[in-house]
Amino acid sequence: MPDRLPALDAALLYGEQPSTPMHVGSVAVFERRSGGLDFDTAMRVIGQRLDYLPRYRKRLLPVPGHLAPPVWADDVDFDLGYHVRRSALPAPGTDHQLFDLVARLMQRPLDRERPLWEAYYIEGLEGDRVALVTKAHQVLVDGARTVDLAQILLDEGVADRTQAETEWTPRRLPGCPRLVADAVTDAASRPGELVENVRFLARDVVSSVGRTAQGAGALAAAARSVTGPARTAPARRLNSKVSGGRVFAGVRTELDAFKRIRSARDCTVNDVVFTVLTGALRKWLESRGHHVQSTASVRALVPTAVQHEDAEFSPAELTTSRLVPYLIDLPVGEPDPMLRLQHVAHEMAEQFGSDRPVTARTMVRMGGFAPATMNALAARVAGSVPRRGFNVLIANTPGPQEPLYSGPGRLSAIYPVLPLGRDQSLAVGVTSYQGDVYFGLNGDRKAMHDVDVLADMIEESLEELRGNKW
Repeated sequence: MPDRLPALDAALLYGEQPSTPMHVGSVAVFERRSGGLDFDTAMRVIGQRLDYLPRYRKRLLPVPGHLAPPVWADDVDFDLGYHVRRSALPAPGTDHQLFDLVARLMQRPLDRERPLWEAYYIEGLEGDRVALVTKAHQVLVDGARTVDLAQILLDEGVADRTQAETEWTPRRLPGCPRLVADAVTDAASRPGELVENVRFLARDVVSSVGRTAQGAGALAAAARSVTGPARTAPARRLNSKVSGGRVFAGVRTELDAFKRIRSARDCTVNDVVFTVLTGALRKWLESRGHHVQSTASVRALVPTAVQHEDAEFSPAELTTSRLVPYLIDLPVGEPDPMLRLQHVAHEMAEQFGSDRPVTARTMVRMGGFAPATMNALAARVAGSVPRRGFNVLIANTPGPQEPLYSGPGRLSAIYPVLPLGRDQSLAVGVTSYQGDVYFGLNGDRKAMHDVDVLADMIEESLEELRGNKW
């Protein structure tokens, strides 16, 4: 049987627009001193790890006449040098210059004639550092057969998974008659899928995604709970029509600061993270001259992995079936940071109810850098929710606290990059690693031209919470 793209993924693929490319990325910064990660080593490590990721050597073939969704097929012209590219900043390059380059790289759609991923090795960073920027399409990463490249590249020790070079031989591409015959066979054996094929291949992609999501297991109940647009004018500023340009900013904060606030206020680190973002959004709105009313809120879509009460979450279950898109109203109208924290903690408890979010300890046991894959799955889940039902996508996934390596290069920082929807001006990825919490802010260049201001507000919001008398 052909390896055919599922209906929901096909709807996401066909719904992609040049202004809203649907790839997820990460910005990994490495120390290069003392024989760290050079370009040749990065090429070798990525080439070796592709043996763990067969789909990274496959491309999508459309079926003639759109009789069925596309199928995965070996890229007979696969060229690692095309996918892994070398770039440089004018030394000594700053983090701000790196983030500006990341924005330009992320705004470019992936080439559908090739496997749907790219990686950029960026030199010239001050402090003798290099960055490895990866981007992969949402339909490529399903969490089951394929994880995100950033996860598989990182090890707990230096060259922990070193392996011998293996020769890869692609299979011949199927011709048009074979693609049509397989589509007809699939339709005959599974007639229910034929109806879905007609739905998503029509140009009404938005309604197609919605219908598909309704039958997607755990997503169904969550999708039905998206009942309306933002309730206040300031929040709607985050729902501008997205242009083709992007801006990106990264923020690095200390995990201990979040833990101290958690201990003092009897809440969770996740509550503190979202309270910090709430305060930052409030300050950002005020910096734009908005009068933020006391009842104002920003609705966040928060895809979260959950586990059953009587079962442990395993790596095999790292799929969208275990992610639920919760809707959290962030009280940006509350001026008091302690009351904001109380409101956020209460809202989180109300939304999660009896569901049990996957713990940081469980996530760490999955190996590599699992947050990269989880963020990719979160983006897929967000694509199944009506766009006007929320203002901002926020994905917070805890990461390991022990050092990670790619070859001999030690990872010193990592920032997630989440995609924007058609009417979503901002997406925020959050992850933790080795005692720090990293925020990745991906925004539309027109609507969020001042994303650096919002980044500064995150640090100010955290300091505001830390400075309060307990």
